[in-house]
Amino acid sequence: MSHAISLTVNGEARAVTLDDPRVTLLDLLRERMALPGTKKGCDRGQCGACTVLIDNRRVNACLTLAVTLDGAEVTTIEGLATGDTLHPVQAAFIDHDGFQCGYCTPGQIMSAVGLISEGHAGDDPERIREGMSGNLCRCAAYHGITEAVLDATRRMADADTASDADERASA
Repeated sequence: MSHAISLTVNGEARAVTLDDPRVTLLDLLRERMALPGTKKGCDRGQCGACTVLIDNRRVNACLTLAVTLDGAEVTTIEGLATGDTLHPVQAAFIDHDGFQCGYCTPGQIMSAVGLISEGHAGDDPERIREGMSGNLCRCAAYHGITEAVLDATRRMADADTASDADERASA
């Protein structure tokens, strides 16, 4: 029995027919939607390499059945940048060497975006390390990752403050 679902992936409405209800979001993204940025690490929800945002919440795509996502909004690493302009978290990861081999980087970045948008990042490195603890880095680039999240949090707060000031000035 096939299952038809509709979801929005990186801002684009997508209709999908699933012949197997056991297809994970990770496999759907990589194999059917040609979005290879979401990585398959452990395939057991332990490493975080497959982290994406579903309705703006951090989720392990390897543990999420695609059939459960009818009507959901999914954001992957491919959906963060706006044209050639990197998302502030992506830029901060580059500026702070928040990666080495790069395999875990998409999941780390997506988790950081979620952590910041949830309001859980703040300016405490220990709080960030705890919030990012579901994402493993075999190269141990944790210091750069933490610094990147701290910097991105500041950048995004500064951008929000500037946007609020612009709105008040135009009112």
